[in-house]
Amino acid sequence: MEETTTPATGAGPGTTPFVWAIGRIEPRLPSLAVEKELAQVTGRADLAGHTDREALHEVLSSRANRYLARQLCWVLLIEGLETYLLAPRDPVDLDLLVESLRPRPAPTDLDVVIGIRGPLAPPETCNGLVVPVVIVDQVYSFGRDDLLAAVPRPDDVAESGDESFRATAAEVFDLMLQTADNAGATDEHRALNYLAVRYPEVYARTAAAHAGNAALAGVEVRHSPLSGVRTIVDVVLGYRHRRTDVVERYFCRVDVTEEFPFLVSKLVPYVER
Repeated sequence: MEETTTPATGAGPGTTPFVWAIGRIEPRLPSLAVEKELAQVTGRADLAGHTDREALHEVLSSRANRYLARQLCWVLLIEGLETYLLAPRDPVDLDLLVESLRPRPAPTDLDVVIGIRGPLAPPETCNGLVVPVVIVDQVYSFGRDDLLAAVPRPDDVAESGDESFRATAAEVFDLMLQTADNAGATDEHRALNYLAVRYPEVYARTAAAHAGNAALAGVEVRHSPLSGVRTIVDVVLGYRHRRTDVVERYFCRVDVTEEFPFLVSKLVPYVER
């Protein structure tokens, strides 16, 4: 299976200050002083029987300890790499970061971070970590399996085929997220991440292709000829028939002009111009 996206370089087409990223939020201790303070607060709490993660969640969830949550570094990891340092635009939104700290995390837990990309954080901000700061406007936290289970099964897929459809949805979801260097900071990657979470038709279309003995051959993102005042991209899904090797393409359009992408046109057959 191959995938291609239009690269974004410099300040040219594809580069925006917006972030629509999918990864996993983790807290980090910025200094020895904060580490010691957290240890003292945890030691005074009644946390017998709690795992370390459950204890951390309970301590930070307490309003009395909100000052500690403000002191921590909140980092978004994408594919296991520390990618962004998160800063809520509104202090009240610190709750969104605390809520992302699951007491019993699973390997498939995911967080969507939507915001504005800023400059690199100075080394002293988070114990030497130098990554871009994202001013966060929204966070969605969910389990990958829960998301895929919530994708509506197409009407033409029998209930007996539900397991096969979920496997198809998982394959498409992972392909979109694992495109090269998908940090959710280019027009192309923001569109893919948005579709992966918000547009179930891409899963239904792929399930229909599998039923017709075709495989998902790749995902391509192109700047749409309709782009003018607004920035619109075409997301093209290619399906190769396993017997004839003929490729059939479908595409939809996504407006990525501003911080919140949205669907412009639904998935339809794609004709090369």
